[in-house]
Amino acid sequence: MIRLDKYIASALTLTRKEAHTVIRQGRVTVDSKPVRDIGFKLDETSSTVVCDGVALTFQKFRYYIMNKPAGYITSTEEEREPTVMDLLPERLLKMNLFPVGRLDKDTEGLLLLTDNGVLAHRMLSPKHHVDKTYYLESDIPMTDDDADAFLKGVDIGEKNITLPARLVIDSEDNRRGHITLCEGKFHQIKRMLNAVGKNVTYLERVAFASLTLPSELERGEVRELTPEEIETLENFNKSE
Repeated sequence: MIRLDKYIASALTLTRKEAHTVIRQGRVTVDSKPVRDIGFKLDETSSTVVCDGVALTFQKFRYYIMNKPAGYITSTEEEREPTVMDLLPERLLKMNLFPVGRLDKDTEGLLLLTDNGVLAHRMLSPKHHVDKTYYLESDIPMTDDDADAFLKGVDIGEKNITLPARLVIDSEDNRRGHITLCEGKFHQIKRMLNAVGKNVTYLERVAFASLTLPSELERGEVRELTPEEIETLENFNKSE
């Protein structure tokens, strides 16, 4: 059972105060009966809720994918520098979304935002080893020896060496490649490349868990995940 004001706020992307106004104006029916009580309890799985003649669908959690540009901090609050939250349209700022994990200020690409704390914790938990894939460019050519070193784990100045990571070097330009890893240490890829005598000159996340960066999503844009993407993501995290 769920309160009607919470249902309306979620279904219409409103603040709770805005949902109260909609309900008290008599614009909502539950199972064909007008309801003005904001605290009215209903079964979100079986009740039919209509607002202004349109049937609503309740979504417990929200999921959005962003194509993060360089120059933005992955944070919900930052007074001195722009954050990824500054890229969101006003209506999404009402949802209490937060980024799942962090991308460095100069790193671009796939960033997941949600209000599902349980899923976010699971995706970031070291024990679940969720894969993240990045496209990277190096200042000098990468070699098969680098790929072998990453598979074995390298020393980046911490207590333990890194977990195995898969480096696939571009066959036409060995300064470019893709790396897949299941950790999220501070500046990890940059430190891994430094460990083999190279420097990252460009980094873009292109995949995270079951998600891949949509080719049509322009840098700085954000869109809601499709029902199919949500189902795959939630099932992926249940199976991990």
